[in-house]
Amino acid sequence: MGKILAICISENRGTQKHTVPTAVLTEDWGIRGDAHGGKWHRQVSLLSFEKVEAFRAKGAQVEFGAFGENLVVEGFDFRNLPVGTRFQCGEAVLEMTQIGKECHTHCQIYQVMGDCIMPREGVFAKVLKGGEIHEGDELVMLPADPDAPLRAAVVTLSDKGFSGEREDKSGPLLAQMLTQAGYEVVEKLLLPDVQTRIQTELVRLCDGRQCALILTTGGTGFSPRDVTPEATLAVATRNAPGIAEAIRTYSMTITDRAMLSRGASVLRNNTLIVNLPGSPKAAKEGLTCILPALKHGLEILQNKTGECAR
Repeated sequence: MGKILAICISENRGTQKHTVPTAVLTEDWGIRGDAHGGKWHRQVSLLSFEKVEAFRAKGAQVEFGAFGENLVVEGFDFRNLPVGTRFQCGEAVLEMTQIGKECHTHCQIYQVMGDCIMPREGVFAKVLKGGEIHEGDELVMLPADPDAPLRAAVVTLSDKGFSGEREDKSGPLLAQMLTQAGYEVVEKLLLPDVQTRIQTELVRLCDGRQCALILTTGGTGFSPRDVTPEATLAVATRNAPGIAEAIRTYSMTITDRAMLSRGASVLRNNTLIVNLPGSPKAAKEGLTCILPALKHGLEILQNKTGECAR
C-alpha cells in the first residue's frame, strides 16, 4: 500500500507542474486540467517519493512536480513493477502502461545536476476508472489479472508510407489479426527505414511498454534501405531463428522469392520480435503460419506457463 504525497499539474505543456490538494481523474483521459491528459497511454505520470528523496540527498533542490510527475507516491518502487500493474485510489483505477521515457531535451534539473530521475524511474499510466483523489490518500495495488491478454505492437517500416506516398495496409491487417487472436495491440507505428530510429522504438516497446510480441512489416529485402533485420538483431538479447525459418519455409510453398526475405526473429528479454515482409499478402501469410504456435512460446517467455511435452 502506498500514499499519495503530492498531486502535480500544469495547465500548459512545457511549463513546470505545481501542486494541488485535490484532482479529478477522468476515465481514458488523465487528470482534469493537466495539459498532458489525452487519449494515449501516458495519461498520468507517477514517481516514487523514495527516489525523489534519494535525488535530494545528492544536493538537488527540487520541489514536487519539478520532474514533470503528476503523482508522488510513498511506498512503491514503480520502476520494478511490471507494466499492467493496476492501482486504486478511492473509486479511481490506474493501469501502468510504460516504464521510463526517452529524454529528448535535457531539463533544468539535468543542466544543474548532470542527471534526472524521471526518464528511468518515472512510470506512466492510463485511467481505467475515474474519480477524485486527494493528497494523503492511500494508493492500493490491485491483484494481477490472470486473464489479461498478451500485449503486442505492430511496426510498419516504409519510407514511402512514412512520407504519405503509400497507404500502410500491412500494419492494420496484422493488428486486426492479432486482436482477433486475443492479443491487446497497444501500439501501431509507421516509421521510415532508418536503423537507429527503428532500434530506439524497438527498445522502448520491449523495455518501456513490456510488449510480449512485436511484429514488424517491411524492410526485409535486398534494397540498401532495407535495414529491419539489422535493427532487430542489434537490440536482441537471444536468438529465436526457428520462427523466421518457419515463415520462409511456408512461404516457399507459395513463391520461390520467399528465399529473398532476410527477416529475423529474436528475443529481447521477455519480448519476441518477428520480422514479416512488407506486402499485405506476404505479411498475412507469415503471421498465419506462426500464429497458432506463438501463444505457448510467449506464455513461457512471460512466465505464465511451464514447458510441456507432447
